[in-house]
Amino acid sequence: MRTTRDRIRHALCFEVLGLALVTPLGALVFHMPLHDVGIVSLVAATVAMGWNYVYNLGFDHAMRRLRGSVVKTVPIRIGHAVLFELGLLTMLLPFMAWYLGISLWQALIMDLAFAGFYMVYAFVFNWGYDVVFPLPKAAGEDDLNAPRASAAG
Repeated sequence: MRTTRDRIRHALCFEVLGLALVTPLGALVFHMPLHDVGIVSLVAATVAMGWNYVYNLGFDHAMRRLRGSVVKTVPIRIGHAVLFELGLLTMLLPFMAWYLGISLWQALIMDLAFAGFYMVYAFVFNWGYDVVFPLPKAAGEDDLNAPRASAAG
């Protein structure tokens, strides 16, 4: 499993790069002032960093308990990203509606767009992060992404 220091590096890198991408894109797509989208994005990133740490720690513990390993297959990575975004959407929707002065329905549409962006971004970022900063192997832990040698040949 990852160390606390590694999880903090992961969260900071994820959020800084995400903010740099989503703020101008959000302002452009939703025709809102960059400042307003920036504030919403910054609050969302702050909430997301805390959620990211708690969620990933819990997810890793659950994986270790259920699978005996924290190595993620592609289907697990997809489920991981979807569940993360659903939790975050639930936390952020009321704030977005209030701050931007829009209806909950409009905030939901905007939040779903951000969630869609971040779902793809999280999938790509986390996979890349695992390549750049691989997990330390525990004794006897198999790499589920490694090709298997055939017994026949």
